[in-house]
Amino acid sequence: MGYVALYRKFRPPVFEDVKGQDHIVTTLKNQIKSDRVGHAYLFCGTRGTGKTSVAKILAKAVNCEHPVDGSPCGECEMCREIAAGNSMNVIEIDAASNNGVDNVREIIDEVSYSPTKGKRKVYIIDEVHMLSAGAFNALLKTLEEPPSYVMFILATTEVQKIPITILSRCQRYDFHRITIDTIEGRLREVVDSEGITVEERALRYIAKTADGSMRDSLSLLDQCLAFNYGQELTYDKVLGVLGAVDTEVFSRLFNALYRQDANEALTILADIVIQGRELNQFVNDFVWYLRNLMLVQASDQMEDVIDISSDNLKALKEQAEGADIDTVLRYIRIFSELSSQLRYATQKRIIIEITLIKICKPQMDKAEDALEDRLRVLEQHDEEHTKLLKGIQSGQVSVVAGAAAASAGKPVSQGQKKTLDRAVPEDIKRLVNDWPRILARMENPMKTYLQKARLSLGNNDILQIVFDNKQLSDKYSNGTSSEELQDVLDQALGKHVEFETRFIEPQVVFEENYVNLQAINFDIVTEDEEKEN
Repeated sequence: MGYVALYRKFRPPVFEDVKGQDHIVTTLKNQIKSDRVGHAYLFCGTRGTGKTSVAKILAKAVNCEHPVDGSPCGECEMCREIAAGNSMNVIEIDAASNNGVDNVREIIDEVSYSPTKGKRKVYIIDEVHMLSAGAFNALLKTLEEPPSYVMFILATTEVQKIPITILSRCQRYDFHRITIDTIEGRLREVVDSEGITVEERALRYIAKTADGSMRDSLSLLDQCLAFNYGQELTYDKVLGVLGAVDTEVFSRLFNALYRQDANEALTILADIVIQGRELNQFVNDFVWYLRNLMLVQASDQMEDVIDISSDNLKALKEQAEGADIDTVLRYIRIFSELSSQLRYATQKRIIIEITLIKICKPQMDKAEDALEDRLRVLEQHDEEHTKLLKGIQSGQVSVVAGAAAASAGKPVSQGQKKTLDRAVPEDIKRLVNDWPRILARMENPMKTYLQKARLSLGNNDILQIVFDNKQLSDKYSNGTSSEELQDVLDQALGKHVEFETRFIEPQVVFEENYVNLQAINFDIVTEDEEKEN
């Protein structure tokens, strides 16, 4: 006999060997033990989760001459015939290629003949959602009241396409995605049985890549073993066969994007292309990495959900501490959309490069969350410039104060600041007229932030600075940024300007809620002009 694929060779022969579907296995075994087996079952779930395998075990169990605890014995004549595919009692039909009314009518005609051997005739219809509307209608009556010796097992990956009239006639069982731990344990059993040496990390990665499908995991393992025949299967070899990328690369890429270093990000992508990695897989894995980063930021108790090694988890937590959650969510959105675009794209590398450049240059992106990223970077630069300026100013102030104190014969006092007179409405008018010049003398990013601000006058002669961005309004309401703006206004006027920041929705008309000082032309009259008049 020729080579048999691992997923076929290790298909579970009894209920006890089915992994990850205990809720279904227990129910079916109890039905068999109590002789309360139904006449129609609907098995739903994603690919490779055991629907067909359980259907075949159930078909053997209902025909088994000596069932053991609800499972087929595997030794009687009926069990051996069904396992070999030679039994006339178990009919498997692929609805994808037999989806017409005539195909269903053939089934209906055969149903009237009782089995020559065994107890039940079992019809397993795979991908049943592919049946036409006419075929479903033809099946209805037989499905509702079949002969006592007939059982239908319908399997589908898209239960939403099944008519409600069919659903109401079946016992429905939902097959869950299988956990990574369960898949890894099964893969370990397989390689041990085959006498193959495989690294733990390699099996773990295959289990994660299978995305809850046991069949996919065995197919991937088969592929990796074939490429590295006769050698130990290591983590790096698995990455090479599957075209995947190591976690450390994702960490470097995230750092480059977060620093908006387009050159570094494009260099990382070029290395991945040179190594021959699969770009779709690369983007999907990076989305998974970002998801882990998001979960680490959300809670400290995410070890079971994230499902990575302790070393990688430690590095991930360190990276999460310095990352902004809104930025991570934006990256997840962008790369999830990119994954969909790449599915049918011919120039995948170019599309990824455009995405990386847009992330590193958020001014190219008009989305609202891109504005938040630009603000984040500007605030970082603002903090750096503020620290630098404070260092310079503190040095200058101490020198000037020291010189003045020395000349007056007084001891030098640190932190002395001149008390300014409070600005009155006439001063506010002068500030409004000089606002363009005041803006021009501001340093970035303050100048950029305040260019779109509107000026008004509140109660007690308080200057109101109105923003259409809540983040900016909050930024200059208190803290270091508020102190910096206060210094700029005071220096421009030579008096202390009391101000407050306000937020207004962009769609709200400003003039309906505030007095627009910038729309009023104030005439500033000097004392000399008054004397002349």
